[in-house]
Amino acid sequence: MSDAHEAIRNLLGIYCERMDAGDFDGLAALFNHARMTDEEGNVFATGTAEIAAMWHKQTILYDGSPRTRHITANPVITLSEGGTTARCRSSYIVFQDVPDVAPLRPIISGRYVDTFQSANSVWQWAERRYAVDHVVDLSHHLQ
Repeated sequence: MSDAHEAIRNLLGIYCERMDAGDFDGLAALFNHARMTDEEGNVFATGTAEIAAMWHKQTILYDGSPRTRHITANPVITLSEGGTTARCRSSYIVFQDVPDVAPLRPIISGRYVDTFQSANSVWQWAERRYAVDHVVDLSHHLQ
C-alpha cells in the first residue's frame, strides 16, 4: 500500500472521529479547498466556512456531541497516473444512541465518492459526493 493510500484512509477515519466528537470546525478544516455535492454533483457547500456552518446548523448536539458513530468502510482508492489526485469510493453507516430518547440503532447508510488532491505532499479533499441508500430516522440527528 502506498503512502497516498494510507494518507487517504487516515482522512476517512479522521472525518468520522471529528464528526462523532461534534468538532465541526475541525471537520470542516479537512475540506478547506473542497466542495460537497449530492450524488448527481449538485454543490451544496464549498470551503471551510460554508461546510462548518452547514454542520453547525443542521446537526443536533447532546452535551456537545451528536451521539453518533460514523463508520466508513470498503474504501477503493484509485490514484491518477501522476499520483497527485485520487478517487475513493466507500460505504458509510451511521449509528446513533440518545439515552432515554432513541436506543442505539443505524440511522442512515450510503456511499461516498471522494476526490482527493495532493498539495506539497499533503493529501486533502477536493470533493465529496454523498449518496444515501437507506434512511431509518434522522429526527434526533439532523434539523
